[in-house]
Amino acid sequence: MKAIGGEGRVIEVLLVEDSPGDVRLTQEAFKDATVTTRLHVVSDGVEAMDFVKREGAHANAPRPDLILLDLNLPKMDGREVLALIKEDADFKTIPVVVLTTSGAEEDILRTYRLHANCYLVKPVDLNGFLSVVKSIDDFWLARVRLPHEAEK
Repeated sequence: MKAIGGEGRVIEVLLVEDSPGDVRLTQEAFKDATVTTRLHVVSDGVEAMDFVKREGAHANAPRPDLILLDLNLPKMDGREVLALIKEDADFKTIPVVVLTTSGAEEDILRTYRLHANCYLVKPVDLNGFLSVVKSIDDFWLARVRLPHEAEK
């Protein structure tokens, strides 16, 4: 995790992912992030909403600047999480990048109708997965001006 240009920016990223292997790969890929990134991980949809709303065990959680959301999650699936986030005036400006194994056209269309900011299919091979995560870093963390950052 590096700061770009000494700006000292810290980007709070919430990863909502139930696969321990994908969590480890994402953590590894973010170690070389362009900007200083704090990656927070939750493994189901209910915990994701607790984190975003800062409830329960996540009462002191930071507001995420970006959410990486898997669709197929236990307790509450990613589609439900996305709908709840985008329906709430306090949270709908948080960019949500869907990062999932499904390449089904119906999933892509449904998540965009729920106002996902981006839909990425997880490659099955290690190098492909790392490449996708690095592309998230390059675009969403290094180039995009995130809403919460603009509020600071």
